[in-house]
Amino acid sequence: MKIDRALLDKIAHLSRLEFEEKDADKIMNEMSAIVTWVEQLKEVNTDGVEPLTTMSHEINALREDEVKPHLPHDKALLNAPKKDADYFRVPKVLE
Repeated sequence: MKIDRALLDKIAHLSRLEFEEKDADKIMNEMSAIVTWVEQLKEVNTDGVEPLTTMSHEINALREDEVKPHLPHDKALLNAPKKDADYFRVPKVLE
C-alpha cells in the first residue's frame, strides 16, 4: 500500500499531528515501509496457533488488601500545593 499525500493529510488530521512540508516525503516513505512490513505478516501461516491475551504466563503476585488507618485530613493537606480551609484547590476543568 502506497501512502500518498491525501492519505498522509487525512492521517495527520485524525491523529492531530502537525509536521513541516519539507518532512512530508520522508514521512510518506516511512509510513509506506511500515505498512509494507505489516502486510508481510499476512503471509505467515498461523493455522493451529491460539491467539494470545498476554505475552507471558506469569501471574501477578499482588499483596492482600489490608485495612489500615487512613491519612488524617490535616496531614493530607500539609503537602498540597494549593488548599482552601479543608479542601484541595485544583484548576477548573468544566465550564
